[in-house]
Amino acid sequence: SDPVLNQLLDKLLERGFINDEEMQSVTTKKSKADKARHLIDMVRKKGPKASSLLINTLCKVDKPVSEVLKLI
Repeated sequence: SDPVLNQLLDKLLERGFINDEEMQSVTTKKSKADKARHLIDMVRKKGPKASSLLINTLCKVDKPVSEVLKLI
């Protein structure tokens, strides 16, 4: 959902893994699926620390999705 994506983006921005421009590039995508795909691709390129933060934050803010994805 958009609220979950926004929380993920905020946490990544807060921790310095993405900048405002990168955040904007995600939010300008039309569909939620495109936003999620773009975010995941961007974070994967930033390395394991950024990926871990994304996964850990997702597990905290959206437990049902995390369970479906077998993250927890």
